[in-house]
Amino acid sequence: MPDPRPIRMLLEPSHLERQEQFAAFLAQKIEPLAIAHDDQSARDQARELVGLLGNGQWYEPIAAEDLRSCCLIREALAEVSPLADAVYALQALGSMPLVLAGTNEQQERWLGPLRAGQLMSAFAMTEPNAGSDVASMETRATMDGDHYVLNGTKTFISNAGIADFYTVFASTNPAAAAKGISCFVVPADTPGFRFVKAQILSEPHPLGEITFENCRIPASHRLGAEGKGLGLGLATLDRLRPTVGAAACGMAARALTEALDHLRSRRQFGQRLAEFQLMQQKIARMATDLAAARLLVYTAAWEKDHGAKRIGLESAMAKSFATEAAGRIIDDAVQILGGRGVLAESVVDRLYRAARSLRIYEGTTEIQHLIIGSHFIQQADEASPTEG
Repeated sequence: MPDPRPIRMLLEPSHLERQEQFAAFLAQKIEPLAIAHDDQSARDQARELVGLLGNGQWYEPIAAEDLRSCCLIREALAEVSPLADAVYALQALGSMPLVLAGTNEQQERWLGPLRAGQLMSAFAMTEPNAGSDVASMETRATMDGDHYVLNGTKTFISNAGIADFYTVFASTNPAAAAKGISCFVVPADTPGFRFVKAQILSEPHPLGEITFENCRIPASHRLGAEGKGLGLGLATLDRLRPTVGAAACGMAARALTEALDHLRSRRQFGQRLAEFQLMQQKIARMATDLAAARLLVYTAAWEKDHGAKRIGLESAMAKSFATEAAGRIIDDAVQILGGRGVLAESVVDRLYRAARSLRIYEGTTEIQHLIIGSHFIQQADEASPTEG
């Protein structure tokens, strides 16, 4: 479990208590699970994990918008099982639009069972021709009486093919571009919805492509107002990007532990590897990067938990720094372990593969840098306007 000392001032006593309770849950329910080595076993285990986390009531912080608890849970999960972390992340992504904009009826139908671990969700925004450029979305939702008819394709969708419902973003007014996007809940058994294919990652993770072919859903399945879907999606990402950084910290912390264990036990040239100054320098850099990442992550979460309306800047800093730092830390761990570090069964090799996607999903590092850079340029312009 993560060491709470560097971030204790950003946590409440209730968070520390929850952290201890979750540590016991991890040891009893998650750590004993076998490692999923292929796509099918990952899909099977993902369904099992949904129930385990729901039975433990660990989805409650998502519904309560307790962002620091979500970060603590994701950090701890990622340290033990990147797949379990991914399951938790998708339950958060798929349900947050319901938390933010769902009616009482919608929340009772989908959010309640999800919190109990009875339903698995997915977040369907990315398309073959629309990734970071969400305004170019091609999936259409056309009004027909009291239903919408969906047509289009979504790709790189986690939980594709195994989710019970999908939070889907589609254009209801193509002429309005980004302002014409709406958000819908689409149950997996809806006629016209189809799971196309699995997309296989280097680290097993349920991912795939889905399509909508004259898929009719009641208008009551729309979340929020028509044309407000993009804002709802961005608000979801705004809240949850710090938790991606938390997952990165969990993977990095595990890699640091594995590196330290190796340095302390491995002897070369008559002494422990831990005695070599170059190794100490690597550990110093890894530990400092991890401490800085955790501070950025939990500061962003603290801001939101204390009523900040938007944490776009803080989220972007937390996600970009933490995920890039995790990449450096895990790469150093692989280097420290040498040949053992690139064996397929090695913990650090699995972490190396699992951590790579964190720098891409929920907004690439480059997109986060654009958010950060534009913020400070705008701030400077407002403080000291220039002509031209």
